Amino acid sequence: MLWAAAGVVTLGFLVVLEITARHYGLPGPVTNELREVVLAPKSGALLYSGLCLMMVVLTWRQRFLALGAAVGLDAVVLLVRLAVGAKPTFGNGALWVLLGCGAYALTRLTGRDRTLLLKGVGLGLVLVTGRKIGDAWLLITSKARPHVLDAYTEAADRALGNPSWIAGRIVHATEPIGDHLLDYVYIQLPVAAVLVALYQLRNVATDRGFPRHHLVRTFLVIAMLGPAIYMLFPTVGPVYVYGAEGGNYAVANLWPDTVPALQDPSWLPFDGITPRNCMPSLHTAWATAIFIHSRKGPRFLRYAGAFWLVATLSATLGFGYHYGVDLVAGAVFAVTIEGGLRAHDRGWDRPGIALTVYGTAVFAVMLVSYRYLPMQMAAHPWLYGPLLLLVTASVIWGYLRTIKETEPTSGPALRAELQPELV
Repeated sequence: MLWAAAGVVTLGFLVVLEITARHYGLPGPVTNELREVVLAPKSGALLYSGLCLMMVVLTWRQRFLALGAAVGLDAVVLLVRLAVGAKPTFGNGALWVLLGCGAYALTRLTGRDRTLLLKGVGLGLVLVTGRKIGDAWLLITSKARPHVLDAYTEAADRALGNPSWIAGRIVHATEPIGDHLLDYVYIQLPVAAVLVALYQLRNVATDRGFPRHHLVRTFLVIAMLGPAIYMLFPTVGPVYVYGAEGGNYAVANLWPDTVPALQDPSWLPFDGITPRNCMPSLHTAWATAIFIHSRKGPRFLRYAGAFWLVATLSATLGFGYHYGVDLVAGAVFAVTIEGGLRAHDRGWDRPGIALTVYGTAVFAVMLVSYRYLPMQMAAHPWLYGPLLLLVTASVIWGYLRTIKETEPTSGPALRAELQPELV
């Protein structure tokens, strides 16, 4: 029933988002997804990542058949595109297999087999559709919020020493190797998430059920809650407001060489194209979630999780997409959500409630401070900078303490914790 309710809510949200996008003269997520059934996909790697997530519910024989069918279909489509002189792409085959497995589950299977396969298909489609929803929402933010708060954020960021300007100069000094590496890490964040999720879901087919808590859940909640804050605190990033990417809307072309002169902040008009997606940094939030969930994996996965977190933080700052205050807010946001989801699994015990309330309060105070105290933060960086880092560390410490106190490490309790939710 919970999965069915989630499906109905998601479908309703897709319809509303499609209508809203059409109101602004933009194609919605449903339209964009249907186009990829026939036309060239925007990201073939993402479609195959979704297929891999779906395949966690299949046996090894079924996985080989599904993957072989996707690759074979893509080969046929590639030959057709080459024959007509179109751009060579891939990914349609993966989407067709995903949809085909859903149709097969509805028409040929019954009982637990049908439910398990539909859950797997839903998991894969959530990853694929979530990207379309995000793209549509970002365009809507640019239309619905014509003014941005970057002047406030830049002033508040002085409490941390304007780290985006420092990171930007470092990235420029390491071109072309540094920026290419960070760009790849930044773009392929969903692929890194899939790798961790595949490890966590590796026993779904044999256990006939999903684990009680896994990375995909955290990713989805971050994706659902985070974009709403974009409407409350619209910002576009220093590379746009203070750099060449902003064009005629940029205050000046200063990033990353020169920090702008401090002056009383005000709302700034900006174009109707650039997404208002800085506060909080969801790339930071997702990379933090990947890091947390990779801690119980093998050594390679732990190292990969740490690398992806550091590289993502470096990219968000070094490319000028975010301010430092965005990153600390994103980290608090992610840890609070992770703690809340784990508390939900335990039945909302006192430590879990306390952590969720405290993390939410810290996040709210951060946003209020950035908006109403930016000049004070800029004037007293040695006070507000350490204070920002201290409250961020306190949320992380609270999460670690809660996990240590409430989650078992051995014995029957641990076996009960690891027991999957059966279909």
